[in-house]
Amino acid sequence: MAIGEFCSRDVVIADEATEVIEAARLMRQHHVGNLVVCERRAGLNHPVGIVTDRDLVVEVMAEGVSAADVTVGDVMSRDIRTALEGDDVWDVLQRMRDHGVRRMPVVDGQGALVGLVTLDDLLELCGEALVNMSRLIRGEIRRESRLRPG
Repeated sequence: MAIGEFCSRDVVIADEATEVIEAARLMRQHHVGNLVVCERRAGLNHPVGIVTDRDLVVEVMAEGVSAADVTVGDVMSRDIRTALEGDDVWDVLQRMRDHGVRRMPVVDGQGALVGLVTLDDLLELCGEALVNMSRLIRGEIRRESRLRPG
């Protein structure tokens, strides 16, 4: 299963010059907890960082810094990992675990943003797989009980 089949294609983006107040407004408006920070190259958005609602709280609010003086580029995580849209879901989950990240931009072969996968997305996928396995097992048990003389 390719990660491109499961990632969210509706990604809210910002650039490094976006003021953190605007970043917070975007998160609220779109009901998301993060923005993928992109740089435009050849008309395409290339991810260069991620800023989360936690970054805004811990790096700006908790420090008592005036939000008017801070941009997304000041607080974003720059050391991001990406997944190619054709990468296997379970390989991506393993890489997320290895790097301790909860969200990973998904890119095409040119490195342009095509989506975002989060730990929540993958947990939902795992949950669905477990439910399907449970249904399969219950179905097999019922068939076995019908075959036994009773």
